[in-house]
Amino acid sequence: MTECSVKKNRLVEEINMTEINMAEKKVAVLGTGIIGTPVARHLREHFAVRVWNRTRAKAEPLAAFDGITLCDTAADAVAGADVIVTVLKDGPAVREAMEAAAPGLAEGVVWVQLSTVGVDAIDELAKFADERGLVLYDAPVLGTKQPAENAQLVVLASGPRAAGEHAEAARLVFDAIGGRTLWVSDEPGAASRLKLALNSYVFTLTHGAAESLALAKGFGLDPALVVEAIAGGPLDSAYFRAKTAAMLADDYATSFSVSNSVKDAELVVAAAESVGVAADVGAAGLRRFRRAAEAGHGDKDMAASYLAGPGGGGA
Repeated sequence: MTECSVKKNRLVEEINMTEINMAEKKVAVLGTGIIGTPVARHLREHFAVRVWNRTRAKAEPLAAFDGITLCDTAADAVAGADVIVTVLKDGPAVREAMEAAAPGLAEGVVWVQLSTVGVDAIDELAKFADERGLVLYDAPVLGTKQPAENAQLVVLASGPRAAGEHAEAARLVFDAIGGRTLWVSDEPGAASRLKLALNSYVFTLTHGAAESLALAKGFGLDPALVVEAIAGGPLDSAYFRAKTAAMLADDYATSFSVSNSVKDAELVVAAAESVGVAADVGAAGLRRFRRAAEAGHGDKDMAASYLAGPGGGGA
């Protein structure tokens, strides 16, 4: 056996041992909504999983899966955990859950924060982590229900990449739930800022498709002609197809709700103002999401931007 072969075999053994050691570790998942539920299922590949949700009934379906234990309190879920994963609606919800979990927290625990919380909240959460000796990985995800179900989320990660076993635990979480990880910075907060920039683009695409279909309909045309004209050209995309298909079929099964879109659009506009960027499109999109919510479509998918106009189905 050559020296290179020996070194290769040793490296493989080290990687395998790392996987074995990680498989013995425990992860607590706080939040079992549209994203949190599949995240908990996928994490069984690497960890013993404990879950907590403020509304227990929403977490109960996970009890059917081997390797997942339901907990009555956030503190019970995190007690003895090596990794904590938060997947909640917003910054206040994350802070509330972590404060409730405080009796079970221990120094040196890895905290993977997947929620979209905005600039101010992630800075406050980073301070919370420092005060309690937690190793924070700020890691909001790009993708909604289907990518989460398929473990194909794009993870936007910022945190200490060179933190040895801590970084390895975070990487295993990312690999279990995502198809790709984009490391943004070694400092928590940068990933949350990038997520807002990306959400601005996603919302623009959604509203643009909705207005285009609504305008065609207003002209007395079949709005499906918009999709047909764009098909196969440079303006086409899988996202465009998915959202326009929902609009044309009047099928607003929720991947990401209008109410959550209002919350995230507010974060985008506020963050833009704080850095002197004129988010004109973002502000207009926020008003459109608010109209959709006020019209009773808050629980529907954000494709219900198409229903934001008077009487629905128009701008």
